[in-house]
Amino acid sequence: MAKLLSFVLVLSLLAFAPLCLCSRNNGGFGSLYPQYYDRSCPKAKEIVKSIVAKAFAREARIAASILRLHFHDCFVQGCDASLLLDSSGNIRSEKNSNPNKNSARGFEVIDEIKSALEKECPQTVSCADILSLAARDSTFITGGPYWEVPLGRKDSRTASLSGSNNNIPAPNNTFQTILNRFQNQGLDIVDLVALSGGHTIGNSRCTSFRQRLYNQNGNGQPDKTLPQSFATDLRSRCPRSGGDNNLFSLDYSPTKFDNSYFKNLVAFKGLLNSDQVLLTGNDASAALVKKYADDSEEFFQQFAKSMIKMSNISPLTGSSGEIRKTCRKINN
Repeated sequence: MAKLLSFVLVLSLLAFAPLCLCSRNNGGFGSLYPQYYDRSCPKAKEIVKSIVAKAFAREARIAASILRLHFHDCFVQGCDASLLLDSSGNIRSEKNSNPNKNSARGFEVIDEIKSALEKECPQTVSCADILSLAARDSTFITGGPYWEVPLGRKDSRTASLSGSNNNIPAPNNTFQTILNRFQNQGLDIVDLVALSGGHTIGNSRCTSFRQRLYNQNGNGQPDKTLPQSFATDLRSRCPRSGGDNNLFSLDYSPTKFDNSYFKNLVAFKGLLNSDQVLLTGNDASAALVKKYADDSEEFFQQFAKSMIKMSNISPLTGSSGEIRKTCRKINN
């Protein structure tokens, strides 16, 4: 009986493990491939997984925070761990940008992973790859899909505060602005909707959606798409002024990766404007929202594919970049 249960468990996991869209022989992903550290640091993946699991056990919210770090890193000069750099010398940290200031978190978990990897195999595993692996593990540990992560990225020696301010979609952006920012990264409307589904875990601050409650279009009126009872509930903890950092769940199961985010959108109960416009701002996007609301497996499979695609945005490979000794600063 025990053997049968183990076999069923393996099959269930495999069902949510789409084939990696990559290979050691290019496969469209340059020199990135999942086996990159198999010889140079064979325990790398297990170390990342273990520390993410311990962090999640301490605070379930951290999974969403790590997933967000990867997203915000890749949208600024590619997936190069530039977001992890502190300000020093000529570097103006992306941590101080509008999308990240007072909200980006989880850096200590990445530091812990890097420290453990440096002990196991010094200056071998990049911070950029740590982010990619940790994002996948954060998704999986909350009940989401599993995918093979293409590896071999190097770390940047620069950061872009202006890029962080201008490239990352904002909570109050219009649908077209959000789509444009995705397309600028080589991502399409399917990637936009699927990756937005990452908001099935985590929280958002009052300041990120207050405009919807009180002054959506600059006329002193709330967003007309908000159900009255939902808006009343949100206003009870998100007043016109004050309470900026009050936290609200992005969906009703903020520590479980599922498709309830899309079900909320269909019911017009998306928290952020950038979420709800996926249903109201474009017919093709709305069709995808409804498809993922009806079929969690379809969402899981596309989320994994789109995460692989996003993690391949302008990676530094070969002689470009470096392997940082610590993720917060460039090597001397």
